[in-house]
This record gives sequence, structure tokens and C-alpha cells, in this order.
Amino acid sequence: MNAKKNALGRGLGALIDDAILPKDIVQAVEASNEISIDLIDVNPFQPRQDFDQEAMEELAASIKQLGIIQPLTLRKLDNGRFQIIAGERRLRAAKMAGLTTVPAFLITTNDQGMLEMALVENIQRTDLNPIEIAISYQRLIEECNLTQESLSERVGKKRATVANYLRLLKLPPEIQAAIREEKISMGHAKALLAIDDEEQMIEVYRQITEKQLSVREVEEMVRIINQPPGEIEQPKAKTKEKDATDPSEYAELKAQLSQFFNSNVDFKRKPNGEGKIIISFKNDAELEKILSLLDSKKD
Repeated sequence: MNAKKNALGRGLGALIDDAILPKDIVQAVEASNEISIDLIDVNPFQPRQDFDQEAMEELAASIKQLGIIQPLTLRKLDNGRFQIIAGERRLRAAKMAGLTTVPAFLITTNDQGMLEMALVENIQRTDLNPIEIAISYQRLIEECNLTQESLSERVGKKRATVANYLRLLKLPPEIQAAIREEKISMGHAKALLAIDDEEQMIEVYRQITEKQLSVREVEEMVRIINQPPGEIEQPKAKTKEKDATDPSEYAELKAQLSQFFNSNVDFKRKPNGEGKIIISFKNDAELEKILSLLDSKKD
């Protein structure tokens, strides 16, 4: 697996040389050529949807000064034109820099090979957001007839990682858009996927963005949501067997206090009868709620 990951990091040529991509989808590879930009068409299978304008301008300035250091990878078509397999950012930046030709490796392959190389190259070499990666994985499975197992080997990821990305596509469009825009993390998304009801899921998502909730806070919210109706929330901390510090007669009281404060409550008691009650809180807001509840019970 490590050899595959290293090859993926070296670019498409290494992918082909090391046989990570099936040889039957690549019929020929030609050395670097200077190709007219006017003869190059964009990749119809390009998974990337968004190109950062500021980053493009910086790349264009670099190309204008130093030229294109890493050649593009193009598919050679029968009509004399070419399609981009890898390097669309470089092509766009080259146009901005005023270049008329670009260096490129030329590959002869079919549509399936074009799709597979483009998707694998983009997944490994660019900063696709999690939704773009998930869509790429889904296309590789559906259009290249890959299983999750063969896909995980092809892209050098664990099968569980591939499965987690694919699950993101089950999220409502509003939440998928938030992941694209980096409003929430993949950790938040994984927690949300545990909620069956879509309206409830969207409500929790909106609380994440409004209150800037952490992944752990969301996981705790989801845990409470998924509790069976009528079940009293119990503290998450592991409970010990009956002993002097946690006698069973306090179990019901602990549960009631935990419910009242909406927080974990624990008892610590020594064999001599001394003890303390501990109310947990995660932030200032939770502390204020606890103090407010205590205040309300003074009278």
C-alpha cells in the first residue's frame, strides 16, 4: 500500500509505470510535447467544480515568470485535438499568463480510462472538498464498475474511509453545500448522519453554524436525540459496581439530577460518609444555565 501511495504522489506517469491504473485503459504514452492551447479541450469528467481565483492569479504570475514546470497530461483524440486528464489549473493559468502553447505528456486511452485517470489524479493531487471527493468516488464505482474494495486499493485509502465519504452524499443538499463551503467539518457531517429524521438533522446543522458547536458537542446532542422515548438520560461516564463511592441507592437521584441540569452529575462518597456532588459543564454557557437553575431553586 505504501508503494502505491508514493506512486500516487509522483503524478500520473508514476501511476502508469507502477501499474496502479489498469494497463488495459492506457494504450500508449508519449514524451512531453509543446501543444497549442487552442487544440486543448477541458475534461468532461473533471470532478473539480470550483477554482480559487486568487490562487489562479498567483499561479499565472508564477507561470509568466518561470513557465510551466510540470507538464500537463492530455488524452490524444483521433480528430487531432486533446483533452485534459490532469492540469486544468495549469492550463487556465497559462491562458491568463498569455501563453499559446503548454508542455504535455500525451496518452491514448478510451473514455473509461479517461474518467478513471482524471478522477484518481484529482483525488490524490488536489485539495478537493469532501463532497467533490465523494462524488468522484461514486462516479468511479458507477461508471468504472469498481467495488468499494477495488476503489480503496486504487486510490490508496482504507475501505472505511471510502465508505465514510460516500455516506456524505446521503446528506440533504443544504448540508452538502455547507461542507463544500467549509462551514462544517467532515466530523460534524459524520455525527449528523446518525440522525434518521431529515428535519431534525437540518435543525442540528443550523445549531452547529449558529453556535459554532464542536464535533464532540454535536455527537452528544445526537446521542440524546437517539435515546428511546421516555428513557432517562444517564451519564456517559462508565459506572462502577456497587461500592462505597457509588452506592446503588444514589442511582435514581443521579439520573434525576442529570435530567434536571441537562448535564452529567456524579456522586463521590468515602466509606466514612463524607462526599461530594459533581455537576459537569463544557463551557461558560452551560455553567450559566446550571447557576441559573440553582438560583431559581433558592426560594
